[in-house]
Amino acid sequence: MSSRLQFVIRRILLTVPVLFAMSVIVFLIIRLVPGDPVRTMLGFRATAANVIELRHRLGLDQNLLQQYVNWISALLRGDLGSDIVSHAPLSELLAQRLPVTFELTALSMLLAIAIGIPLGIRAATGGRWVKRLTEGFVVFGISIPDFWLGIMLVLIFTGSLALLPPSGYVSFAVDPLQNLRYMTLPVLTLAIGEAAYILRTTRSAVTSVLDRPHMIFLRAKGISQRRMISGHALRNAAPAIVTVIGIQVGVLLGGAIIVETLFALPGVGRLIVTAINQRNYPTVQMGILAIAATFIVVSLITDLLVGWLDPRVADGSAT
Repeated sequence: MSSRLQFVIRRILLTVPVLFAMSVIVFLIIRLVPGDPVRTMLGFRATAANVIELRHRLGLDQNLLQQYVNWISALLRGDLGSDIVSHAPLSELLAQRLPVTFELTALSMLLAIAIGIPLGIRAATGGRWVKRLTEGFVVFGISIPDFWLGIMLVLIFTGSLALLPPSGYVSFAVDPLQNLRYMTLPVLTLAIGEAAYILRTTRSAVTSVLDRPHMIFLRAKGISQRRMISGHALRNAAPAIVTVIGIQVGVLLGGAIIVETLFALPGVGRLIVTAINQRNYPTVQMGILAIAATFIVVSLITDLLVGWLDPRVADGSAT
């Protein structure tokens, strides 16, 4: 068996205990929150009979170990439970909401890559003013909170210029053009910060590669800088860039909670916020679980891509 195949199998098998540990953490975080979640969910309807009935329906009258076994067993059977407010199956709610969150995350990352990688290359190879401008962009992108940037974009593009809608959502399948108009501001809000991280990583990785002896030798032979970047530097810098992109997907999934609420997008992030306000215990748990599981899968794909790009990672010889 080749070292690459062993690496792929090892990483896939390692994902199983990670998913298990993540499910335990999500389960315990929800249940170890101070206070009685049942009385909080019921509010003014928290009579003794209602408390007992809801506690039994949610399985909270059992010990923690039995609760977890029942929950994970149902989860493995495909039973995600029901929303206690609308009584809709959580599998249907997530099927409706996840595509919106995935679209927001994917578009934001694509835009961040389209901005960050070219600017990172220019920062590594350009002159003094190019480096100063890109450094200013990095500081701006990393420092500005998403919610503040989103509000500023709404004030500019909706309030002042009246070019884009401030909130709402239309499915791409229904109206592609309207979908892109509604997604523009949320995507910009998330992409600018991620582009700054990708720019910084690309600049550092490309600069490091260009300083290596074999690149100095190619430069001495008269190879053009464009050819050195496209044919050699980017290939060697790719593992570092792919790694940071995979990590930032998790940041995007977390940022989607704020951005979806700010722009009224019907994604999983907004579903979680609404469920928290309603003290909707099962929906909060499954929403967090869905986002966490998505990030674990993305991390797996990232590791496999890095192993494919850099064989030293697959055979364990990378330093």
